[in-house]
Amino acid sequence: MKAPLWFPQSFFARTLWMVLVVVLFSKVLTLFYLMANEDVLVDRQYSHGAALTLRAYWAADAADRARIGRAAGLQTVPELQVPRGEYHWPYTDIFQRQMRAELGAETEVRVRIQPSTAIWVRAPELGADWVRVPLYAYPLRGQRIWSVLGWFLGIGLLSTAAAWIFVNQLNLPLKRLVYAARQIGKGRSVRLPIGDTPSEMTEVYRAFNQMAEDVEQAGRERELMLAGVSHDLRTPLTRLRLSLELMAGDDELTEDMIRDVEDMDAILDQFLAFVRDGSDEPVEKLDLGELIREVVAPYNQHEESVRLCVEPMPELALRRVSIKRLLVNLIENARRYGGEGVEVAASVTGDSNAPYVVLSVLDRGPGIAPSELEGIFNPFIRGDRARGGKGSGLGLAIVKRIANQHGGIVELRNREGGGLEARVSLPLGLLLPRDAIKT
Repeated sequence: MKAPLWFPQSFFARTLWMVLVVVLFSKVLTLFYLMANEDVLVDRQYSHGAALTLRAYWAADAADRARIGRAAGLQTVPELQVPRGEYHWPYTDIFQRQMRAELGAETEVRVRIQPSTAIWVRAPELGADWVRVPLYAYPLRGQRIWSVLGWFLGIGLLSTAAAWIFVNQLNLPLKRLVYAARQIGKGRSVRLPIGDTPSEMTEVYRAFNQMAEDVEQAGRERELMLAGVSHDLRTPLTRLRLSLELMAGDDELTEDMIRDVEDMDAILDQFLAFVRDGSDEPVEKLDLGELIREVVAPYNQHEESVRLCVEPMPELALRRVSIKRLLVNLIENARRYGGEGVEVAASVTGDSNAPYVVLSVLDRGPGIAPSELEGIFNPFIRGDRARGGKGSGLGLAIVKRIANQHGGIVELRNREGGGLEARVSLPLGLLLPRDAIKT
């Protein structure tokens, strides 16, 4: 979705727009509240009514003044009995300003809350004495104060929420970049859209997309080069093997040479399997248990050399050839180093929120030193010091790459009593693109 033309295209403009909108939003709400509740801060009707009552009070004779005083609660007080005024912002300033506007510039006003809320007013233009005016309808504390505080707190919360939404929108392009970089690190093909991004991020996205294209192109060229090398080498290897089989002489030496040729051919297969990581293979719903039995069947043709312990499990979205290669590598590794007692187990574990399948290949070989368990998955690294043997050192690296492509992990564990467990954990909710799954 492309951003509209009126929307700011740079981070600076978007940030400035965000600040202006938040400030204006806060000011509009404040103005609306003050216009709707002007009596909370500036009660002109009350001040005007009090001033009219005071004028009538001073203008009346003694009898009428007494009746007005009783009706309005006014009391004439000598100056010595007038308490000192308390300052209550903004009420003290408001009453002084409004009373002076109503009764004259020389008017004095004192505000008190304790023991009861009242103001004392002396207007030289009307009379020389102070008059106590109760504030029955105008409390300086209580619900009105809490109403003001609650309203302004609400404005602050709404403004903060608006700012959070805008900042989150500003950070979205960076989050996309982080996610895409992680996907590239996992060997997946990712491109970033540049149509709805700020102008500062457009060039970054273009550079990232170009980098991703260059990396994939380098991978394709590497794969093509190794495929060509493999093809060119296999032809002389085939001729060499044929010549060795036809060559008369020492049968034991001939068999050793043929075995070396076969090892070279197997190493070439491992190189090609490592380069062609299977990421372009389609994903399909498979029964992992059946796939395991299919892989193990050739090993148990004459006798049971690989024991199975597979529990029923739901279908999984898998790449068939890649998973078979993963199983073959683990089983061959266990048979080569562990001898007899190889076992393949599979089961579903975990809670209902995050279930996953555990696929284990176990043996009773010498195991691997704990210090070497972490680095054994790196290409061209073998655990020869612990288990001995030959190979290219790519088998476990291929296993790790296939597990990562399926959203899983692989780990090696030394078993009690000797031996090794290669455990592959695959989540049931695999993070694979839906359009890649064949139905």
